[in-house]
Amino acid sequence: MTTRRTLLAAPAILAALPAAAQTWQPDRPMTMIVAFAPGGGTDVAARTLARFMERELGQSLAVLNRAGAGGEVGWAELARARPDGLTIGFINTPNIVTIPIERQARYKIDDFAPIANVVDDPGGFWVLPDSPWRSLQDLAAAARAAPGTIAYGSTGVGSDDHLATLAFERATGTRLLHVPFNGSSQVKNALLGRQIQIAAMNMGEGVGDFRQGQIRPLGQMATARWANTAEVPTFREQGFDVVDGSMRGLAAPAGTPQPVLQRLAAVVKAVMDQPEFIALANQQQLPLRFLDPDQHRAVLTSMHESYMQLWRQHPWKD
Repeated sequence: MTTRRTLLAAPAILAALPAAAQTWQPDRPMTMIVAFAPGGGTDVAARTLARFMERELGQSLAVLNRAGAGGEVGWAELARARPDGLTIGFINTPNIVTIPIERQARYKIDDFAPIANVVDDPGGFWVLPDSPWRSLQDLAAAARAAPGTIAYGSTGVGSDDHLATLAFERATGTRLLHVPFNGSSQVKNALLGRQIQIAAMNMGEGVGDFRQGQIRPLGQMATARWANTAEVPTFREQGFDVVDGSMRGLAAPAGTPQPVLQRLAAVVKAVMDQPEFIALANQQQLPLRFLDPDQHRAVLTSMHESYMQLWRQHPWKD
Protein backbone atom coordinates (compact mmCIF):
# COMPACT_ATOMS: atom_id res chain seq x y z
CA MET A 1 0.00 0.00 0.00
CA THR A 2 1.28 3.48 -0.84
CA THR A 3 1.67 6.24 1.73
CA ARG A 4 0.49 9.56 0.39
CA ARG A 5 -0.86 12.83 1.68
CA THR A 6 -4.52 13.67 1.36
CA LEU A 7 -4.69 17.39 0.69
CA LEU A 8 -7.73 19.55 0.24
CA ALA A 9 -7.59 22.00 -2.63
CA ALA A 10 -7.33 25.62 -1.54
CA PRO A 11 -9.02 28.39 -3.53
CA ALA A 12 -6.71 30.12 -5.95
CA ILE A 13 -7.67 33.51 -4.56
CA LEU A 14 -8.32 33.74 -0.82
CA ALA A 15 -11.15 35.82 0.49
CA ALA A 16 -10.23 38.74 2.68
CA LEU A 17 -9.87 37.84 6.34
CA PRO A 18 -12.50 39.28 8.72
CA ALA A 19 -12.11 42.81 10.03
CA ALA A 20 -11.92 41.37 13.55
CA ALA A 21 -8.56 39.92 12.56
CA GLN A 22 -7.12 43.43 12.67
CA THR A 23 -8.18 44.17 16.27
CA TRP A 24 -5.73 42.03 18.27
CA GLN A 25 -2.24 43.35 18.93
CA PRO A 26 0.40 41.59 21.08
CA ASP A 27 1.41 43.72 24.06
CA ARG A 28 4.45 41.64 25.07
CA PRO A 29 7.26 39.74 23.28
CA MET A 30 6.13 36.55 21.55
CA THR A 31 7.64 33.06 21.32
CA MET A 32 7.61 30.66 18.36
CA ILE A 33 8.36 27.05 19.37
CA VAL A 34 10.17 24.88 16.80
CA ALA A 35 10.03 21.18 17.63
CA PHE A 36 13.22 20.31 15.73
CA ALA A 37 16.91 21.06 16.01
CA PRO A 38 18.47 24.29 14.71
CA GLY A 39 19.61 24.32 11.11
CA GLY A 40 16.94 22.10 9.57
CA GLY A 41 14.27 23.09 7.08
CA THR A 42 11.67 23.81 9.74
CA ASP A 43 14.06 25.97 11.75
CA VAL A 44 15.14 27.95 8.67
CA ALA A 45 11.53 28.57 7.65
CA ALA A 46 10.53 29.54 11.19
CA ARG A 47 13.35 32.05 11.66
CA THR A 48 12.77 33.63 8.28
CA LEU A 49 9.04 33.96 8.91
CA ALA A 50 9.58 35.27 12.45
CA ARG A 51 11.73 38.17 11.25
CA PHE A 52 9.04 39.35 8.89
CA MET A 53 6.21 38.80 11.39
CA GLU A 54 8.03 41.00 13.90
CA ARG A 55 7.79 43.90 11.45
CA GLU A 56 4.09 43.36 10.88
CA LEU A 57 3.22 42.91 14.56
CA GLY A 58 5.57 45.52 15.99
CA GLN A 59 6.68 43.05 18.64
CA SER A 60 9.69 40.75 19.03
CA LEU A 61 9.18 37.07 18.18
CA ALA A 62 11.82 34.72 19.61
CA VAL A 63 12.33 31.26 18.07
CA LEU A 64 12.74 28.55 20.71
CA ASN A 65 14.04 25.10 19.58
CA ARG A 66 12.62 22.20 21.57
CA ALA A 67 13.75 19.10 19.69
CA GLY A 68 13.13 15.50 20.65
CA ALA A 69 10.87 12.47 20.14
CA GLY A 70 10.15 13.32 16.51
CA GLY A 71 8.60 16.65 17.48
CA GLU A 72 6.59 15.54 20.51
CA VAL A 73 8.73 17.46 23.01
CA GLY A 74 8.16 20.82 21.37
CA TRP A 75 4.52 20.23 20.48
CA ALA A 76 3.68 19.10 24.00
CA GLU A 77 5.15 22.39 25.26
CA LEU A 78 3.08 24.31 22.70
CA ALA A 79 -0.09 22.44 23.71
CA ARG A 80 0.45 23.42 27.37
CA ALA A 81 1.11 27.10 26.64
CA ARG A 82 -1.32 29.85 27.60
CA PRO A 83 -3.80 30.37 24.71
CA ASP A 84 -3.29 34.12 24.48
CA GLY A 85 -1.56 34.35 21.10
CA LEU A 86 1.83 35.14 22.62
CA THR A 87 3.10 31.55 22.21
CA ILE A 88 2.80 29.99 18.78
CA GLY A 89 4.68 27.17 17.11
CA PHE A 90 5.59 25.49 13.86
CA ILE A 91 3.80 22.19 13.27
CA ASN A 92 4.94 19.63 10.71
CA THR A 93 2.97 16.98 8.91
CA PRO A 94 2.73 14.10 9.23
CA ASN A 95 4.46 14.00 12.66
CA ILE A 96 1.96 16.29 14.35
CA VAL A 97 -0.78 13.86 13.28
CA THR A 98 0.99 10.50 13.47
CA ILE A 99 2.63 10.70 16.89
CA PRO A 100 -0.67 10.47 18.87
CA ILE A 101 -1.73 7.59 16.58
CA GLU A 102 1.37 5.49 17.10
CA ARG A 103 1.83 5.97 20.84
CA GLN A 104 0.49 7.53 24.04
CA ALA A 105 1.61 11.08 23.34
CA ARG A 106 1.69 14.12 25.61
CA TYR A 107 -0.67 15.93 23.26
CA LYS A 108 -3.49 15.19 20.83
CA ILE A 109 -4.25 16.92 17.55
CA ASP A 110 -7.22 18.74 19.11
CA ASP A 111 -4.82 20.51 21.49
CA PHE A 112 -3.89 22.92 18.68
CA ALA A 113 -5.58 25.76 16.85
CA PRO A 114 -4.14 25.98 13.30
CA ILE A 115 -3.13 29.47 12.16
CA ALA A 116 -1.73 29.09 8.64
CA ASN A 117 0.29 26.72 6.52
CA VAL A 118 3.50 28.14 5.06
CA VAL A 119 5.60 25.43 3.36
CA ASP A 120 4.75 22.26 1.42
CA ASP A 121 8.01 20.40 0.74
CA PRO A 122 8.17 17.05 -1.15
CA GLY A 123 10.31 14.23 0.20
CA GLY A 124 13.36 12.70 -1.44
CA PHE A 125 16.16 10.15 -1.15
CA TRP A 126 19.72 11.52 -1.08
CA VAL A 127 23.09 9.80 -1.34
CA LEU A 128 26.73 10.88 -1.53
CA PRO A 129 28.11 11.77 -4.97
CA ASP A 130 30.28 8.62 -5.05
CA SER A 131 27.40 6.28 -4.19
CA PRO A 132 27.13 3.35 -6.61
CA TRP A 133 23.38 3.88 -6.82
CA ARG A 134 22.33 6.11 -9.70
CA SER A 135 18.59 5.45 -9.47
CA LEU A 136 15.90 4.07 -7.21
CA GLN A 137 16.07 0.82 -9.17
CA ASP A 138 19.75 0.52 -8.22
CA LEU A 139 18.88 1.08 -4.57
CA ALA A 140 16.08 -1.48 -4.65
CA ALA A 141 18.37 -4.09 -6.19
CA ALA A 142 21.05 -3.48 -3.56
CA ALA A 143 18.47 -3.67 -0.76
CA ARG A 144 17.15 -6.99 -2.04
CA ALA A 145 20.68 -8.38 -2.13
CA ALA A 146 21.45 -7.31 1.45
CA PRO A 147 18.20 -7.01 3.48
CA GLY A 148 18.32 -4.80 6.56
CA THR A 149 21.89 -3.58 6.04
CA ILE A 150 21.50 -0.33 4.08
CA ALA A 151 21.09 2.44 6.67
CA TYR A 152 18.89 5.46 6.07
CA GLY A 153 18.32 8.47 8.29
CA SER A 154 15.01 10.17 8.99
CA THR A 155 13.72 12.83 11.36
CA GLY A 156 12.06 10.20 13.54
CA VAL A 157 9.57 7.36 13.73
CA GLY A 158 6.31 8.44 12.08
CA SER A 159 7.93 11.35 10.22
CA ASP A 160 7.15 11.89 6.54
CA ASP A 161 10.66 10.61 5.74
CA HIS A 162 10.08 7.42 7.72
CA LEU A 163 6.59 6.71 6.41
CA ALA A 164 7.66 7.37 2.82
CA THR A 165 10.60 4.98 3.16
CA LEU A 166 8.30 2.31 4.56
CA ALA A 167 6.09 2.83 1.51
CA PHE A 168 9.17 2.39 -0.71
CA GLU A 169 10.03 -0.83 1.15
CA ARG A 170 6.52 -2.18 0.60
CA ALA A 171 6.59 -1.21 -3.07
CA THR A 172 9.95 -2.94 -3.63
CA GLY A 173 9.69 -5.86 -1.19
CA THR A 174 12.84 -4.68 0.57
CA ARG A 175 13.95 -3.86 4.10
CA LEU A 176 16.30 -1.01 5.02
CA LEU A 177 17.88 -0.12 8.37
CA HIS A 178 16.20 2.89 9.99
CA VAL A 179 18.32 5.39 11.96
CA PRO A 180 16.13 8.19 13.42
CA PHE A 181 17.48 11.66 14.24
CA ASN A 182 16.05 14.82 15.83
CA GLY A 183 16.31 16.99 12.72
CA SER A 184 17.22 17.03 9.04
CA SER A 185 20.53 18.80 9.69
CA GLN A 186 21.59 15.80 11.79
CA VAL A 187 20.45 13.42 9.04
CA LYS A 188 22.51 15.38 6.50
CA ASN A 189 25.58 15.39 8.76
CA ALA A 190 25.27 11.64 9.26
CA LEU A 191 25.19 11.14 5.50
CA LEU A 192 28.19 13.40 4.94
CA GLY A 193 30.02 11.55 7.74
CA ARG A 194 29.17 8.19 6.10
CA GLN A 195 27.29 6.97 9.17
CA ILE A 196 24.30 6.26 6.93
CA GLN A 197 24.04 5.52 3.21
CA ILE A 198 20.76 7.29 2.45
CA ALA A 199 19.26 10.50 3.78
CA ALA A 200 15.48 10.59 3.59
CA MET A 201 14.97 14.37 3.55
CA ASN A 202 12.67 16.89 1.95
CA MET A 203 13.82 18.35 -1.36
CA GLY A 204 14.08 21.86 0.06
CA GLU A 205 16.38 20.58 2.81
CA GLY A 206 18.84 18.92 0.45
CA VAL A 207 18.87 21.00 -2.72
CA GLY A 208 21.43 23.54 -1.44
CA ASP A 209 24.01 20.83 -0.72
CA PHE A 210 23.08 19.20 -4.03
CA ARG A 211 23.93 22.39 -5.90
CA GLN A 212 27.28 22.48 -4.10
CA GLY A 213 28.04 18.89 -5.15
CA GLN A 214 27.98 17.46 -1.62
CA ILE A 215 24.99 15.12 -2.04
CA ARG A 216 22.94 13.72 -4.90
CA PRO A 217 19.18 12.94 -5.16
CA LEU A 218 17.89 9.58 -6.35
CA GLY A 219 14.32 10.84 -6.72
CA GLN A 220 11.68 13.22 -5.39
CA MET A 221 8.30 12.23 -3.96
CA ALA A 222 6.23 14.97 -5.58
CA THR A 223 3.32 14.33 -7.93
CA ALA A 224 5.25 16.39 -10.49
CA ARG A 225 8.84 17.61 -10.51
CA TRP A 226 9.40 20.63 -8.27
CA ALA A 227 10.57 23.56 -10.41
CA ASN A 228 13.73 24.06 -8.32
CA THR A 229 14.81 20.44 -8.96
CA ALA A 230 13.34 19.94 -12.42
CA GLU A 231 16.16 17.59 -13.41
CA VAL A 232 15.33 15.10 -10.63
CA PRO A 233 12.79 12.39 -11.62
CA THR A 234 9.89 11.60 -9.31
CA PHE A 235 9.49 8.23 -7.64
CA ARG A 236 6.48 7.61 -9.89
CA GLU A 237 8.54 8.28 -12.99
CA GLN A 238 10.94 5.57 -11.81
CA GLY A 239 8.13 3.07 -11.27
CA PHE A 240 7.44 3.51 -7.54
CA ASP A 241 4.09 5.01 -6.55
CA VAL A 242 5.28 6.95 -3.50
CA VAL A 243 4.10 10.54 -2.99
CA ASP A 244 4.91 12.20 0.32
CA GLY A 245 6.39 15.26 1.97
CA SER A 246 6.02 17.71 4.82
CA MET A 247 3.73 20.67 5.28
CA ARG A 248 5.00 23.21 7.80
CA GLY A 249 2.77 25.84 9.29
CA LEU A 250 1.85 27.77 12.40
CA ALA A 251 -0.48 26.79 15.21
CA ALA A 252 -1.44 28.08 18.64
CA PRO A 253 -2.69 26.24 21.71
CA ALA A 254 -6.35 25.21 21.54
CA GLY A 255 -8.61 27.84 23.04
CA THR A 256 -6.80 30.75 21.43
CA PRO A 257 -9.54 33.27 20.51
CA GLN A 258 -10.60 33.35 16.86
CA PRO A 259 -9.78 37.06 16.41
CA VAL A 260 -6.23 36.30 17.51
CA LEU A 261 -5.94 33.37 15.08
CA GLN A 262 -7.35 35.46 12.25
CA ARG A 263 -5.00 38.34 13.02
CA LEU A 264 -1.97 36.04 13.02
CA ALA A 265 -3.15 34.38 9.80
CA ALA A 266 -3.52 37.81 8.18
CA VAL A 267 0.02 38.66 9.25
CA VAL A 268 1.36 35.40 7.77
CA LYS A 269 -0.50 36.02 4.50
CA ALA A 270 0.82 39.59 4.32
CA VAL A 271 4.37 38.33 4.87
CA MET A 272 4.04 35.58 2.26
CA ASP A 273 2.87 38.16 -0.29
CA GLN A 274 5.95 40.35 0.17
CA PRO A 275 8.47 40.12 -2.71
CA GLU A 276 11.35 40.26 -0.23
CA PHE A 277 10.04 37.24 1.68
CA ILE A 278 9.28 35.33 -1.53
CA ALA A 279 12.82 35.97 -2.75
CA LEU A 280 14.30 34.76 0.54
CA ALA A 281 12.07 31.69 0.57
CA ASN A 282 13.19 30.85 -2.96
CA GLN A 283 16.82 31.38 -1.97
CA GLN A 284 16.33 29.05 1.01
CA GLN A 285 14.51 26.50 -1.17
CA LEU A 286 11.22 26.74 0.73
CA PRO A 287 8.23 25.70 -1.44
CA LEU A 288 5.47 28.06 -0.24
CA ARG A 289 1.77 27.21 0.13
CA PHE A 290 -0.56 29.38 2.23
CA LEU A 291 -3.62 27.91 3.93
CA ASP A 292 -5.85 29.92 6.27
CA PRO A 293 -6.95 28.54 9.68
CA ASP A 294 -10.01 26.68 8.35
CA GLN A 295 -8.17 25.23 5.36
CA HIS A 296 -5.24 24.21 7.54
CA ARG A 297 -7.52 22.46 10.04
CA ALA A 298 -9.36 20.67 7.21
CA VAL A 299 -6.07 19.26 5.87
CA LEU A 300 -4.98 18.11 9.33
CA THR A 301 -8.35 16.44 9.95
CA SER A 302 -8.22 14.66 6.60
CA MET A 303 -4.65 13.50 7.27
CA HIS A 304 -5.63 12.18 10.69
CA GLU A 305 -8.34 10.03 9.15
CA SER A 306 -6.08 8.65 6.39
CA TYR A 307 -3.18 7.90 8.75
CA MET A 308 -5.50 6.20 11.23
CA GLN A 309 -6.56 3.89 8.41
CA LEU A 310 -2.94 3.29 7.39
CA TRP A 311 -1.96 2.52 11.00
CA ARG A 312 -4.63 -0.16 11.23
CA GLN A 313 -3.32 -1.81 8.05
CA HIS A 314 0.44 -1.17 8.33
CA PRO A 315 1.61 -0.02 11.79
CA TRP A 316 4.84 1.87 11.27
CA LYS A 317 6.65 1.15 14.53
CA ASP A 318 10.25 0.04 13.93
